[in-house]
Amino acid sequence: MIELKRDNYFISPVYYGFDDSFVKDLNKITDPYIKEARKRNKELIKKTKDFSLTHHSTSLIPEEKMKDFQKMIFDTAYKILTTDQGYDLKDYQLFITELWVQEFSKNGGGYHDPHTHWNGHISGFYFLKASNITSRPSFYDPRPGKIMNDLPMKDSKAVNDAQSIVNYEVKPGTIIFFPSYLTHGFAVDSGKEPFRFIHWNIQAITKGALNYATSK
Repeated sequence: MIELKRDNYFISPVYYGFDDSFVKDLNKITDPYIKEARKRNKELIKKTKDFSLTHHSTSLIPEEKMKDFQKMIFDTAYKILTTDQGYDLKDYQLFITELWVQEFSKNGGGYHDPHTHWNGHISGFYFLKASNITSRPSFYDPRPGKIMNDLPMKDSKAVNDAQSIVNYEVKPGTIIFFPSYLTHGFAVDSGKEPFRFIHWNIQAITKGALNYATSK
């Protein structure tokens, strides 16, 4: 049998780690945002008995108390794109295009269908309230050709080339970064414990492009 070497191209990386130093302060900071989101969803909460909903805040970008956190995710994203992934950003400027907090229904059923983000190059999550019995993020193989002609797996729990869906168990302080094109979603939540997380999109935009657009 011929001995073959292997190269891995066109991979879709997911970066994860743990840092709970922001959790306490961010829970306190985001409490009013979740309260306001629940207020906006008052009729839906009444109709559904707070089941299968996602309470989504307004933008957190202007929040002055979150500037240290924003700098951390910004710097991390820049390092990932340049040092790890090899992009040349000398003619680009990174912007946090979206930053929000969301919390699933108290009585369970909260979830997110698989989706991508068009307005970003790198996205991420930071979990504030989570456990091994709450929802968890799922990532899906972005290669349609593989999915259309896939084969059965030997072990559905194994993480290998045959896997099409990967789930991450999370807890307060878990942080995840991933390419914005990567399809992701959230499993249905049990509602037995609170589930809250911050989500963001970061985009690289050509330097001067925003100045040109606003001057037109």
